[in-house]
Parts: sequence; C-alpha cells; structure tokens
Amino acid sequence: MQIRMMPILVLALCAATTEAQTNRDTSWHYLLEPYILFPNMQGQTGIGSLPPVDVDEDPGDIFENLQFGAMLYAEAHNDRWAFTSDVLYMKLEADVLQDSSIADGKAELSQLGWELAFLARLSPWMEIGVGAIYMKIDAELDLTLNTPLGAIGRTADLDKDWVDPTVLVRATVPLGDKWFLVGRANIGGFGVSSDSVWQLQGDVGYRFSDRMLMTVGYRALGYDYDRGSGTERFVYDMTTFGPMLRLGFTF
Repeated sequence: MQIRMMPILVLALCAATTEAQTNRDTSWHYLLEPYILFPNMQGQTGIGSLPPVDVDEDPGDIFENLQFGAMLYAEAHNDRWAFTSDVLYMKLEADVLQDSSIADGKAELSQLGWELAFLARLSPWMEIGVGAIYMKIDAELDLTLNTPLGAIGRTADLDKDWVDPTVLVRATVPLGDKWFLVGRANIGGFGVSSDSVWQLQGDVGYRFSDRMLMTVGYRALGYDYDRGSGTERFVYDMTTFGPMLRLGFTF
C-alpha cells in the first residue's frame, strides 16, 4: 500500500506547481557544502551464520578508528524546484562488544551513502519531494566465540549494496537577513530493500555573504535492513546520529 503511494506523491508534486505563479526568480542557483559529522553509531550488524554483534560507538571511538571519511552536500535550485545530492563515506575499524557468546572480535566497516532527491516548493518556506538513497556496505567480522568446546575463531565478510525510495519534506525559515533555520525529514524503505529507513535533520544557519554560509545542526539516520540467508545473510540495523558542521559556497 505504501509503495502505491509513490506515484500519487509524484503527481501531487507536479500538480502543486501547475498554478500560475508570477514574480518568480526562475534562474538557477547552486550550493556546495563540505561538512563534518560527529557520529554516534548504535545497533546491530551481522554477516552470514555468525551471530549479530552489537555496535555502540561514540564520536571519540569512531574518530580513533576512522581510516578515511568524506562528506559533501550539493544542491541546484530555483524558486520552484530543487535537486539535491548528499554523499557520506566512512571507513573504520572497531572492537566488537563482548557478550555471553562473543569473547572477543573486531569489525571492519566501510559505508557509502548517497542520497539524490527532487523537491517542489509548496510555499515560501515548505517543500516536499521524493528521493532515493543508495547504500553500500563492505563489512568484515573476525570473532572469537564462546562454545561448550571452548573458544573458536570465526571470520566472515560480505559486500552489499541497495537502493531505498524515500519521501521527504523540508522547511526553511528565515530569521532576519543573516540567520535561518532548516528542518528536513525522510521516511522510506517500504520493504523494497530495507524494511525501513528514516532521517531527521535540523540546522541553524548564518550567511556571511551572498557567496558563503555556515550551518550547525544535528542529524539522525536509521536503517533496518535484513536480507539473504545462510552465508549470504546480512543484517544492518543501525542508527547513526550526531552534531554536524557545514560550510557552504553559493554561485
């Protein structure tokens, strides 16, 4: 039922922009925003027949184990439409949390998330849209398991990628000439790939000039992905969240 709503939303986007509009700036403007996220990661990940392992990492843990990271937001917009791209890549290695079945272990994880979205403006401050999030996970687990026969070493690795459709809403509220607020929310998955995926983001921004701005905010992204069986099973039930600093350049 939820999947059938996607074409309806697309039609609604088009219908919302068919009314005659005057005094519109139809020229295109562009924004590039490299940014840094101070992420926490909480949840579970599992590969093949190995038991899912708990992940609970704060920004200190992640930056200590971070091997490489890159984040970039880009947008093209006019007064009616907006096209956005958001790329986040992290490669890290972390110790696995121990429990009754896991004596020790390490997890290596590289994560690429790329969101493309199309939005239509409904009012001076509100936009709605549709998008897709591409996720690629390369994971390797090296575990020491507690068994009745003693400690046994097990390893597994798996590469997975998938695409989740989403619907989204964005609100931008000016606070005078320089300051502004931005809020954005996504919900998707719908069982197409992930059972569910969601995202919440809020920012406070300041414009230094017509060409430069900065925003400080908070972002949370959650995945519930469990696909495959046997050695091909992959579980990624994870929430990534934390404060964010962005520096933007417009042209």
